[in-house]
Amino acid sequence: MKELFPHAVTTDGVTVRVAVSYLPEQSEPERGRWFWAYHIRIENDGAQTVQLLTRHWVITDGRGARHSVEGEGVIGEKPVIAPGDSYDYVSGCPLATPTGSMQGSYRMIGEDGARLDVAIPKFALLAPAVGV
Repeated sequence: MKELFPHAVTTDGVTVRVAVSYLPEQSEPERGRWFWAYHIRIENDGAQTVQLLTRHWVITDGRGARHSVEGEGVIGEKPVIAPGDSYDYVSGCPLATPTGSMQGSYRMIGEDGARLDVAIPKFALLAPAVGV
């Protein structure tokens, strides 16, 4: 699993794994635009069912500028994840620099009504060097 998802963190029995890919076909470096896709897998190793309610991302570009993104669910869904199950989704991030990073958290609720803030591990956004 480490090879497929090199970034992972566990919070209260919920593990968030991330794999990231640079997408040259959607990037336009000559116009100052680089694009990455990231694949998230959320695994529920806890004892109760959880539901993802909101997301909060902190995106930092190569100049150190930070951008905060908050919203309901992920890709238009608020998945319910039973113990032993996982949920996968893929999304993307454009930047105006060839490097940067992302990290964040999900707000979830357990079937007992308890709210959980589940960490999303920090991961780098790195465009491959050109002409090296």
